[in-house]
Amino acid sequence: MKRVAVVSTIYQYLKHTQHFIDRLMVGYPYGGEWIRPDVKVVSLYVDQRPPGDQSLDRAREFGFEIYPTIAEALRCGGDALAVDGVLIIGEHGEYASNELNQKLYPRYEFFKQCVEVFEADGRSVPIYNDKHLSYEFEKANEMVEDGHRLGFPILAGSSLPVTWRLPDLELPLGRRIEDALMVGVGSSDAMDYHVLEAMQCMVERRAGGQGVPEQGVSAVELIEGDEVWAAGENGRWSERLLEAALSRADSPLGLTEEDGRTQDLIGSGELRRLCENPRAYFVEYADGFKATMLLLNGAIRDYCFAALLEGDDEPVSMQFFLTPTPNVTYSACLVHKIVEMLETGVAPYPAERTLIVSGMLESFLKSLAAGKRLETPHLAVSYQPPAESQHARY
Repeated sequence: MKRVAVVSTIYQYLKHTQHFIDRLMVGYPYGGEWIRPDVKVVSLYVDQRPPGDQSLDRAREFGFEIYPTIAEALRCGGDALAVDGVLIIGEHGEYASNELNQKLYPRYEFFKQCVEVFEADGRSVPIYNDKHLSYEFEKANEMVEDGHRLGFPILAGSSLPVTWRLPDLELPLGRRIEDALMVGVGSSDAMDYHVLEAMQCMVERRAGGQGVPEQGVSAVELIEGDEVWAAGENGRWSERLLEAALSRADSPLGLTEEDGRTQDLIGSGELRRLCENPRAYFVEYADGFKATMLLLNGAIRDYCFAALLEGDDEPVSMQFFLTPTPNVTYSACLVHKIVEMLETGVAPYPAERTLIVSGMLESFLKSLAAGKRLETPHLAVSYQPPAESQHARY
């Protein structure tokens, strides 16, 4: 049985720590069966205990210990590393924001304290890091380099790449993509990350054929408001792909919520009326490929993707399916991948994907603040995408 330490910002109802730890302790549904992982949570470090904290009750119920420091949690109160894996869940809680409105979650600081234990004790174990690695690319890059240097696998990121897809679309590895567009909701670094990583897990498939990996991102630009609609009219993003993506959405707002009517959001003009402050994220990849992400707050609630593949006349499209609260079983899809890493010692997909998306997000926010396109030579991150997409299939 794999012994796991959890390093968390907070442990509250419907927060990420609750979703992850509860599933490790009681199991989770996946692939039509109830999975009881051969994993035991043995220790917890929790940084904040706001009203509604569940850590003490869960510790009493499931028999794990809460420690005052990360080092003690990894050593289980002893003098040497005493776990087989670490989950860093640095999401939620009261933390300051910087001038780019990024929440300064201490993921990097938590991670480095784990690395200090690994170095001192001469042994390292797999780490799962929830969401983006850090709000700063330099810190995120150092985290990935630590994994390579000490030889431990890192799994990171969001649930969207591993949840179900409607329809079950997997782009052929190495197939050229002529254009791609992702739609979703966000407008904060925590939420925008979900949409960006969902897009990246799709467009990275264009690489990987004949041994050609993803080469990273050369430039980004973020615009908002009426500039977004003007960019579409000027052909900078594809209305055809937007229509294909929106055709997969189950949550058009406005008139649909009022009386259930079906809406052509684009043709009726309702999209512009409902989405008062759209955002467009333009990505230029090192191999010349370009993709667009549109945040359409107020018009939809779904996360959908569309692409035109080389040689095809019609685009392909799909929805990243997110089940409702409180069960949010898409979290179980990610827990299943964490368990896979703990059992095999190999991350199911490379942390470099998360590294690129972490850096893109930071650069996008800098682009918006500067009001211009930014070149991103530091995002020349190379990685081989997995041979098969890791999403849930049934």
